[in-house]
Amino acid sequence: MISVSRLGGKEFYINPDLIEIMEETPDTVITLNDGTKYVVSESTDDILAKIIAYRREVFVNLPAVYKE
Repeated sequence: MISVSRLGGKEFYINPDLIEIMEETPDTVITLNDGTKYVVSESTDDILAKIIAYRREVFVNLPAVYKE
């Protein structure tokens, strides 16, 4: 989960795997796969950086499953 903030400043967490679209209109709108929309104060670049950091944290500790 990544943290984002509503325009009023209240922080909440969102599952990045459910994000379908992010757009700046000029406020950033996150649309989930089910059509739910959230307006947040972070830029799309900031959210993308959080998603990359989240994925690095999750996948760096995966056990090796490939066997020769």
